[in-house]
Amino acid sequence: MVRLPVLLLAVALCRAATLDSELGVGKSINIFMRYGYLSICMRVVPRNDTDGWVFREPTVSVFQDTERFVVAPKPRQAKTLFDGDFHMEFCDNLKQLLQAYFRDFSFERLERPWRAFTAGWPTDIMARNLGINSSFINGDHCYVLVRVSRFRETAKLKDLPPNIVVEDVVNEAIQEIKIGDTVSVADFIRKYGSHYIASYITGNSLYQVFVFSRTAYSMIKERLKSKGVADITAKELEGYFSPWQAKHIGQIKVASGNKTVESWAMKRLRVHYYIFSYPSLLKLHGEPTLLRNLDTLLGNEALLQLELKTLSPAFKDTKKRKWFEEVIDNYLKLWESNM
Repeated sequence: MVRLPVLLLAVALCRAATLDSELGVGKSINIFMRYGYLSICMRVVPRNDTDGWVFREPTVSVFQDTERFVVAPKPRQAKTLFDGDFHMEFCDNLKQLLQAYFRDFSFERLERPWRAFTAGWPTDIMARNLGINSSFINGDHCYVLVRVSRFRETAKLKDLPPNIVVEDVVNEAIQEIKIGDTVSVADFIRKYGSHYIASYITGNSLYQVFVFSRTAYSMIKERLKSKGVADITAKELEGYFSPWQAKHIGQIKVASGNKTVESWAMKRLRVHYYIFSYPSLLKLHGEPTLLRNLDTLLGNEALLQLELKTLSPAFKDTKKRKWFEEVIDNYLKLWESNM
């Protein structure tokens, strides 16, 4: 897979532990509860509902005073045209396409974090979320994912030290864990989670998938790798991602499902050719006015990046911590292979 820059199980209510659905660094979640279906509780693709939530997975306060470890966000530069990221990724197959879409989601000890979101998607839902016809989900196809993301809110924790203080009830629950007893670890995870939120970025994004034959894909991929996007004219780039090269041009999707942004993209991001036109995110390439408009339109409505780390720092006893990590590893491998 090649990435090219273009521009820039329910958590139990625990005694004296705070349970909510707040997206906050240091908060813990149980990723096993909705493994394969995390898009139900994290807004990462468009949904049919009209509620304004971004994150609604139950979280628990496990650590104390995490504010001391928060990394101060970098202030936005006054002259920044677009505060975000605009890139394309070349994907040899569907697996790589899903991996590319969830590139910025990292779950410690989980080899394929994208599976935590997509393992439960049937073919029609996967096609809808990617904005392509379902006939292009199966078969020998290559894909290019083009995405522009507007960052709105960023939060990040430094690595938690081994002596980080945990809530009293969490410490009591850790004392109940017995080395060699898988059930005691499973019970702890049900109550207090498996991972904590180490960092996240929220905002919104536009994305589009182009489907190619392997021959056309290889030619375009090699051309862009050898010459570089910056040295290719807008007209040449437009030609590569046109109906004359692509087998299928997907819809321009909005990660949050915002209909206003969707309508704007449908009208403004179209390539016109005589009597027909087609949507293309690449219209943004070299168009500062469109980027400036988009900078305003894309609000704080979706989860763009998420880093989860295991609750290992909560365990002060080395042997017990290693047992917890061993059980987590086994569970993750089990879920990855069975979903």
